[in-house]
Amino acid sequence: MPDIFVNYRTEDEDTTATLIERELSRRFGSDRVFRASKSIGIGQAFPRELLTAVRRSSVLLAVIGRQWTAARTADGRRALDDPEDWTRKEIIEAFESGALVVPVLVGRTTRLDRHDLPAELARLADCQYRRFDNRDADSALRRLGDDLAEAIPELAEAERWITRDGGGESPRAFGRTDGGVQARGYRHEQAGGIGTVGRDVGTFINHVGGPVHTGSGTQNNTVRNGGVEFHGDGNNYIERGTVNNDFGSRRDREERR
Repeated sequence: MPDIFVNYRTEDEDTTATLIERELSRRFGSDRVFRASKSIGIGQAFPRELLTAVRRSSVLLAVIGRQWTAARTADGRRALDDPEDWTRKEIIEAFESGALVVPVLVGRTTRLDRHDLPAELARLADCQYRRFDNRDADSALRRLGDDLAEAIPELAEAERWITRDGGGESPRAFGRTDGGVQARGYRHEQAGGIGTVGRDVGTFINHVGGPVHTGSGTQNNTVRNGGVEFHGDGNNYIERGTVNNDFGSRRDREERR
């Protein structure tokens, strides 16, 4: 589930909300940033998905433009006064779940006055905001990301993984465990010798933080030149240092000598 929930009104700054979500997704991983039109799959019940995502998020970004407080429902009422208004419901849910709520005021003249808000949302005006100016979007996005990384340690950790992987996905996407293991299917292409060989090698392990065995039989681990080698039936892998390919059981290897 996400760490960041992007709350916005479709009639007000939905383009800015998309820009913010895409930049935060690039920085922290797409799975960590929720935006309804991106994150809710086809056929899923959006009321359930929205509320579940809000409740499980660490922070809600309320993207607020000049039309945010003035938006109207189909019957002419102010949307913020409608208990069924989703923009309103998401913010209230975030407050009740204990999430960090950050107003993102779009433009240099946008203001948030508690007297313009229904009583249920009045506390939103007391939350420290960040301003987003489209004329300096890069700076605004960078500052917002920096603030979130400082406030939510998990986001800072996700960014370190992505940076270390050279733009790869968040660790969560590969099912990282407490031991620091990531795994996914991987196809190996090897050139040299007689012809070129391409084959599926099974499980690929990246960022090893503890003993890992992807084959069967006995596993022997060796630390060499800063890397870890794994010996056992099936697959072997080393992240750093000397590579040692050692397939089959010990008895099979002795018989081949």
